[in-house]
Amino acid sequence: MKQALLIIDAQQALIDGNHERKAVFQKSQLIFNINLVIEKARKATVPTVFVRDLDVSEGKGSGFEIHKDIQVPAEAETFDKSATNSFYGTGLLTYLKSQQIKHIVIMGCETQHCIDSAVRTATIYGFDVTLVGDGHSTLGNDVLSQEQIIAHHNSTLHGHYNVDHFSIVRKTNEDLFSPTHDSYR
Repeated sequence: MKQALLIIDAQQALIDGNHERKAVFQKSQLIFNINLVIEKARKATVPTVFVRDLDVSEGKGSGFEIHKDIQVPAEAETFDKSATNSFYGTGLLTYLKSQQIKHIVIMGCETQHCIDSAVRTATIYGFDVTLVGDGHSTLGNDVLSQEQIIAHHNSTLHGHYNVDHFSIVRKTNEDLFSPTHDSYR
């Protein structure tokens, strides 16, 4: 089965924060986990794909770039988006289909926005998804704490399905590129 690692909005200004907003929850652990999964993908010969949000740092400068501490593979694909959904108005779907990808491992920011929409949309478009439960983060909001948002999405998206394709949540230390979706069918 062909797979891809999709890392969403892991950008310098979003992860570290700036004069307008704070850093994402547990940013150092997030960066560590992203790098760990990138290395797992490399060893499994799974391509890594990044999506960047054009709203971060107005789409320019070092704040817009992938975080400096993330070990971006030289051959990684990168798509820029102007919407919450990584598939909307980007070449992401075309790329994944052209590579015959069937399973996507997803990580990044922000949990309740871009991560949630990517997981749900991917299942609609015919992909099985593994959300890395300790590989996404958020700034939080006025209603729920950062921990609550992450826990809620890990619970809600584990087993989310669109008839034939669905998402599961696994941790960084698991064998993410040995999908277990078939055992749920």
